Parts: sequence; C-alpha cells; structure tokens
Amino acid sequence: MVENLEANGALVYAKSNTPEFGAGANTFNEVFGATLNPWNTTKSAAGSSGGAAVALATGMAWLAQGSDMGGSLRSPASFCGIVGMRPSIGRVAHTPKAGIDRNLGVQGPMARNVEDLALLLDAMSGDYADDPLSLPAPATSFLTSARAGKKPKRIAYSPDLGITPVDPEVKAITRKAAERFAEAGAIVEEAHPDWREAHECFHVLRAFDFAISKANLLRTRRDLLKPEVIWNIEEGLKLTVDRLARAEEQRVGMTARAVEFFKTYDLLLTPTTIVPPFPIEHRYVAECAGKRFESYIEWLGIVYAITLACCPSLSLPCGFTASGLPVGVQVVGAPRADAQVIAGAKVLEDILDLRATTPIDPKVKR
Repeated sequence: MVENLEANGALVYAKSNTPEFGAGANTFNEVFGATLNPWNTTKSAAGSSGGAAVALATGMAWLAQGSDMGGSLRSPASFCGIVGMRPSIGRVAHTPKAGIDRNLGVQGPMARNVEDLALLLDAMSGDYADDPLSLPAPATSFLTSARAGKKPKRIAYSPDLGITPVDPEVKAITRKAAERFAEAGAIVEEAHPDWREAHECFHVLRAFDFAISKANLLRTRRDLLKPEVIWNIEEGLKLTVDRLARAEEQRVGMTARAVEFFKTYDLLLTPTTIVPPFPIEHRYVAECAGKRFESYIEWLGIVYAITLACCPSLSLPCGFTASGLPVGVQVVGAPRADAQVIAGAKVLEDILDLRATTPIDPKVKR
C-alpha cells in the first residue's frame, strides 16, 4: 500500500496514535496514552484510527490512511466529524501476512471531505504482484465519480440493521440526514438485509484472525498484552472446524443477501456508531439503550455486519447532538460499488453542507 501511495506522489510524513493491535475502538495504549476527541476532550475519538481522525479534524493532516475490520476507519470518522471509508476487498493492495485470504481487515482512506477521500483512494488503488487478491485501478477515477453528480434513485435507511440497540438521538439525527436524499429526487424507504447472524459470525471469524496472527505473542509476550486482546486470541485458539465452517457459511449467506438487496436499492444508510462519543475513561461501550453487551466488540455490530457482507462503506458527518458532538451516517453499497458509494456520499454531503465544520480550522498561507 505504501509503495502504491508513494508511486502516485504521496508523501508519508507522520504516524498517528492507535490502540493496541487496533482492538477496542477506543484509541489508547500504554506507550502514548489516550487520544482525545477534539470536539470534547473528555470523550473518546473511537478507533482504531483515532489518531488519524483527530489529525484530520484538527488540521494536522489533510489526508490519512487506516485499516478497518470492525469499523476502525468508520467509527473514528463518525466520532471526529470527518470522512472515513472501508473500500471493497482487494481495492487497496496489501502485503499478505499470516494468510493470503485474510480479508476481514482492509486498508482505506480518511479525509476532511468526500472529494479529498476519493483523491486518496485513487492514489491507494491498483493491483500489486505480491497480493493475488488485489484489484486493478478503475477505468474512471474515484475523484471523477465524486464530481460527476450522479444521484441515487432509491435509498434504504435502517436505524439498527435489526441487530443492535441504538441511542435515540443518534437514530433521529441519522434518519433525518437519510431522508434529505429526497431533495435529490431519491425514494427513501426503511429497509435492510437479513443479517441476523452477524454477531455470531464476526465473533468467530475475528477470533480466528487473532489466533492465526497473534498466537505467538500470547505465548511470548502475554504480560504485555491488554486483556481484550488476550481474550480474543484465546477465543480463537478454542475454535473448532465445525464453528469455523458455520461462520463461513453464515458469511456467504450474508453476502448473497447483500447482493440481492442492492438489486433494489442503490445505497443503504445506517448510523455509523450506535452512540455519540463516549467518556475517554471507558475502555469500550458496555451497554446501549438498556442492553448490556456480552463482549467488548459487540457494540460495533452496525459496522462489522457490513464488513462480513463484503460491502464498501463510508462514514459521512451528518449532524450534531444537543451537546455538540458529531454524528456520522454510514453509506453502504453493493460489493465493489465503491464509486457509487463515493458519488452518493458526495450528493448527501452537498445537501447537508457540513463540509467546513471542524473544531479547528487550519490556516491557509497566502
């Protein structure tokens, strides 16, 4: 990925803070401490790309890169009021490690607006000999798609994908944003695919990924690992072939239903996160709307369901809570419909007109 970026003129100049192994969706670690939300420094910036999101929101960076398995690009984008995208599998080439077909996590772009994000995705895209799953760059650039003004005709909105509780204020803000697609002539309906198995499926496949990539760390550096990472590795080491086979079958079914769903709808919109930015001292979201979660990752179901279904997804700023905290709406498309997601997000971005709203506006030298 870095080679592709640099070949396309990118200049890598900084590394931002992340949580340990990207786990937990709250950016803190024992080395650099916690990354604070610039809208309210008592709140979390989410994660794992919390440092990148804060750098963008505060003007330290115009563009940033991150990875996303269970919302690591999308959740911090939502919490910090910027744009973050999980592209389709293979869109951004990577160097295979631990497994050729590890595709729960992908690399993607973050930016202060949709056009900047599209520009960066163009620079990140392209096939690569060492990555057999990588895709060639599209014939039409993502920046061109963003600027084309193509409007979606039919939009689905779901407040919860039928699988998770959602904070009422977040639900109201994202619903209002989705309904504004009507101003572009789109039909907006409440609908979502049947992804009821998302929690079980993701729990198993994520644990397996942790086991194959980090089991040696558990054996040799257990004393340095945070408890959530230890738990995830151990969950993976306990898996049976039967459980893995069931999870893979569930993911195939979820993806097939996604493909069928997007034959009717151009885009699916949901809240990006089920809560607004939470207190920084909380390691993760333990409960929402009266429901207590069984693990430290369950609160991320609304984003990892999209991961499992192999869909590209973008978080777009769509409003603020009564206390002034940013809220993101998740814009989802069919597998490999990255250009359609970007185009639709740009249409909504223009309607909402929140592009210049950041806690710190960087000064431009003239």
